[in-house]
Amino acid sequence: MNRRRDFLRQSLAFGLTSCVAGAGIPPALAAPSRRGSSSIGHVVPAKGTVTRLGGLGDGYKMTVVGDGRQIVVVNDGPGWVPPPATFFSTRLWTVDGPPQSARFAQLAGYPIVDRAAHPEGAPHYYGHGVIAIGQNIYQALATLDHAEDRPRRWTGAKLIHSPDGGATWRNGDGSSPVVWEDWSAQSRERFPFFNEPDGCFSLLAFLQQGGASGADRDGYVYAYGLNGSVDGLMNQLMLFRVEKDRLLDRRAYRFFAGRTRGGGAQWSADIASRQPIHSFPLGWVNSANLFPGDLVVESWLPSVVWNAPLGLYMMTSAGIGCAPDGTAFGKPSYLGLWVADHPWGPWRQIHEDKAWLPDGDSAARAYAPQIAPGWLAPDGRSFWLVWADLAGLRAFGRDEALVDAEMSKARDASEKTVIEAEILRRYMPGFAMNAQRIDLVQG
Repeated sequence: MNRRRDFLRQSLAFGLTSCVAGAGIPPALAAPSRRGSSSIGHVVPAKGTVTRLGGLGDGYKMTVVGDGRQIVVVNDGPGWVPPPATFFSTRLWTVDGPPQSARFAQLAGYPIVDRAAHPEGAPHYYGHGVIAIGQNIYQALATLDHAEDRPRRWTGAKLIHSPDGGATWRNGDGSSPVVWEDWSAQSRERFPFFNEPDGCFSLLAFLQQGGASGADRDGYVYAYGLNGSVDGLMNQLMLFRVEKDRLLDRRAYRFFAGRTRGGGAQWSADIASRQPIHSFPLGWVNSANLFPGDLVVESWLPSVVWNAPLGLYMMTSAGIGCAPDGTAFGKPSYLGLWVADHPWGPWRQIHEDKAWLPDGDSAARAYAPQIAPGWLAPDGRSFWLVWADLAGLRAFGRDEALVDAEMSKARDASEKTVIEAEILRRYMPGFAMNAQRIDLVQG
């Protein structure tokens, strides 16, 4: 497979407790007089705080382990390895320190998903939601169908688990080593979700509730998913919950099935009873192929964090800006922020940007924003937003002959990886971890 085209296919798939004394995370404003979602009126992206944290890749879903380090997912890149030895489809890294002096290291025990060694035509697995619960770490990995006549759609979610802080890893059924099932082995017996109605719950994001989930309020894990992979379904946000010690037991999942008159949640064991907890705007999901084998970009998968100092839940999500022909990244993305008093909402919007241009960069194609759960100020009044940027992707795709000629100069696989990394940085300098402080303003 052409490596340039392979990168395009894979990169479009994407679309910790507080740092010591909140170092580098200044309180935004005076402490609020009220708690809960009604205490916040709007947010202000802090000028002059955009920070380029480097690395190469995207995804950046995050959780916090018990010692305060953040765990971060990096897809489709070598991360912070200098020089890059290989491109990983997905990899976990640890993050120490505040944004201005963050230190990154590979989580050594994580199973290798080397993109270059992946068999031709085999299904790929992309890292999405990750959550630390005590000494346990769980990660959801999404997989796609293999359509050619339309963008490929998300069809399943595999769950893997480490019982010892990331040192060793198992499949969802407890077996080891971790395997990456081929097409014929993918099933509901192996995955918690596979070929569900419209592909719902193939993309998963976990509610983050403090270091090692120690700040949870009711003993449950909450997991957010999308209702499908097309506009009109992908913008519908779904939810299930499960007891913290039963996350590997699909039979224990209970799906949000509507609100009671008092605003509480109704839960059902039947996925067919699912109801959206929120609907994002229509018109922000790609519907046409940018290149052969294109896929539905990660629109609207949220990042949700419990803000204990303010007593509210914060959510961010983004839609992909599409060109008039329906292809992805033809214009800037949509960015939104919401708050709620319960994991199921109702969610009140406190920020809307229909042309998300971090630092005023008119070329930006930022996507998949994440609230870094370990970079929340001690008073809860500010946090750091993290994202990747695919500005330059369409030019990269147009220059196929030039890119292929440069790649052909490599003498071996290692040299090809180094050349590819250099090309990507040249075309897409934002395809890395970027961050900005966001201040919450009292309503």
